[in-house]
Amino acid sequence: MSPTGPAASDFPAVSAHGHVTFLGAGPGDPGLLTLRAVEALASADVLVAEPDVLGVVRCHARAGVSTPELTVVDAQSTAAGVPVLRDAVNLVMEAAKGGKRVVRAVPGDPGLDADAGAEMLACAAVGIPFEVVPGIAEAVGVPAYAGVPLRDAQGADVRFVDARTASDRCWGEVGASDATAVISTTLDAVAAAAGELVSAGRKPDTPLSVTVSGTTTRQRTWTATLGTIAQVLKQAKVLPSPEGHRPVIAVVGERSSAAQRDQLAWFESKPLFGWKVLVPRTKEQAASLSDQLRSYGAVPHEVPTIAVEPPRTPQQMERAVKGLVTGRYEWIAFTSVNAVKAVREKFEEYGLDARAFAGIKVAAVGEQTAAALVDFGVKPDLVPSGEQSAAGLLEDWPPYDPVFDPIDRVFLPRADIATETLVAGLIELGWEVDDVTAYRTVRASPPPAETREAIKGGGFDAVMFTSSSTVRNLVGIAGKPHNVTVIACIGPATAKTAEEHGLRVDVLSPEPSVHKLAEALSEFGARRRDAAKEAGDPVTRPSERRPGARRRRSST
Repeated sequence: MSPTGPAASDFPAVSAHGHVTFLGAGPGDPGLLTLRAVEALASADVLVAEPDVLGVVRCHARAGVSTPELTVVDAQSTAAGVPVLRDAVNLVMEAAKGGKRVVRAVPGDPGLDADAGAEMLACAAVGIPFEVVPGIAEAVGVPAYAGVPLRDAQGADVRFVDARTASDRCWGEVGASDATAVISTTLDAVAAAAGELVSAGRKPDTPLSVTVSGTTTRQRTWTATLGTIAQVLKQAKVLPSPEGHRPVIAVVGERSSAAQRDQLAWFESKPLFGWKVLVPRTKEQAASLSDQLRSYGAVPHEVPTIAVEPPRTPQQMERAVKGLVTGRYEWIAFTSVNAVKAVREKFEEYGLDARAFAGIKVAAVGEQTAAALVDFGVKPDLVPSGEQSAAGLLEDWPPYDPVFDPIDRVFLPRADIATETLVAGLIELGWEVDDVTAYRTVRASPPPAETREAIKGGGFDAVMFTSSSTVRNLVGIAGKPHNVTVIACIGPATAKTAEEHGLRVDVLSPEPSVHKLAEALSEFGARRRDAAKEAGDPVTRPSERRPGARRRRSST
């Protein structure tokens, strides 16, 4: 059971009429989903959501969940003779009447940001049980991410206004008060909303902030006053724009601290905010690295540069696994997640599990490999205390002692292109090594054309190279990164390979660790941001400097 509510298994039982959960997905950042929302998603049979919302919540639903396409019915399509399409109410009702557990996910909060009330009434009318899981409302979450508190120490009234439906009376009441106004509107209608408030009595010099794409890495905020906002957006070349229909949250009021945003804008001031970073690794390999990059505000994009295939002659691997079971080895050393996967697959082929490692010492080259072993049910006996590499593993590896070690042999499953460092070091320590090719690494298929064009055309802000092979393979399958792209390399050997391919190396990791490399890239981004501010220049991403790049791309 979670600290905030029941576990997924404690959700109301599905009746003959099913059950519906109306769920708030928050303002855009997937990390803002509540624990209760994640639990509801995990138990859903059917998930109904608009495409943008589906992208936020889908990863928390189980693999077999149904996600029917949601198409809103409109009068014009019916009048034109187009067959009436199912809207959200019909999708929810149909699934619930079939006895399904339905999650209806909406942006923000069901009670404030979406017209979920009509769907709840429809369920109530036919006796379908439902519940509501609140979400962080856009009008609350977006100002928090923009660094614009809605109240100060003295407090203030806060009024929420939807400019699209606000009446003259509403504008008059808000304009005549000193309340902080949080206005949901569109980019091209901000100036009109500001004009309504001025006409109703608000002073033209009242502070105003406007945020687009709030809580996402596309977020951008402008500060102005009611009287100057139209000019500010024009000078920033934000308007006029064909994207003027994009929704925004505007905060108006003397107590909203818009003037202090330079000190409070914690989100947009992250060192790699909005940077699109190419990570030439598979999603499985890049998971923790991508999470780290997101913590710096970046948008990681994984592109596999190698593919893993079985060895051409599997007999050697088969003999080694059988020897593992019969007690041939004292140690087994894993130098990659792929090596763990290869041994695990061979175990499953023979009907074995982690119990086959009983009595054998297990070594892992680093934390990610150790985590893969733990997932397999094996806790490693040895992980490098220092550098996570073959050299680091050798630093901690004990020499063979015939008194304490009944067996002198090590099983080393690895890639076909691995270096000899570990083998030579183990032999020097007195061990016999069965160096076995567990898998082959081959060049991956080229990424989609859009990704290749972005790599060569400067669409990425940075590329992280984690080995010499990632340099060679990326250039081979996708082309050379544009010269405005920041090149970050894990070590001198990788940097040398990058330079041999005509690339300028901007960032070099102080240690051969992917996480230290990400940290070094974030420090580079922070220095770049500070330099721009000191020079009085706007803070831009590297990709915005390429020829033909439009200034307004930073708001997309």
